[in-house]
Amino acid sequence: MGLPHRIDRPSSGIIILCKTSKSLTRMTKLFREKNVKKTYWIIANKKISNQQKTLIHFLKKNKRINKSFVKEKEEKGYLKSELSYKLIKEKKTNYLYEINLLTGRHHQIRAQLSFIGVSIKGDVKYGSIEANKDRSICLHARKIEFTHPIKTIKVCITAPIPKSTHWII
Repeated sequence: MGLPHRIDRPSSGIIILCKTSKSLTRMTKLFREKNVKKTYWIIANKKISNQQKTLIHFLKKNKRINKSFVKEKEEKGYLKSELSYKLIKEKKTNYLYEINLLTGRHHQIRAQLSFIGVSIKGDVKYGSIEANKDRSICLHARKIEFTHPIKTIKVCITAPIPKSTHWII
């Protein structure tokens, strides 16, 4: 029994839970071999100039302060990090983006967006001006897709957006 992956504590959305050690081993292998497509939704504080793009950076986790740092060029200790984003909806000063992770690094979405000057609503650790009252951030693990390791059928799980007022857009 266990979790083959994780999401950041203040975020919401899908987590896969395995009931047996055998299923945990199989699912962990799918994640490790990048055979799981992970889609996130975020509400950003500003509009990114390109409505759709792939970001490639290099990230390094600082365990002591639980934060990741970004470089544009490869450096020792920094891991290649790639994501694509697409603007879905905008309303006044809130911008809803869909993010597809191509790699899965510590605080990757939060760090890469912050690096380009965009913060996630409520995420003061990575540049948001104010915290959400419930201490959440507007980062939502929206969808996970994979091929079932035994049945070989396509599995697609979608989480509804939180009912919090932060997500009204």
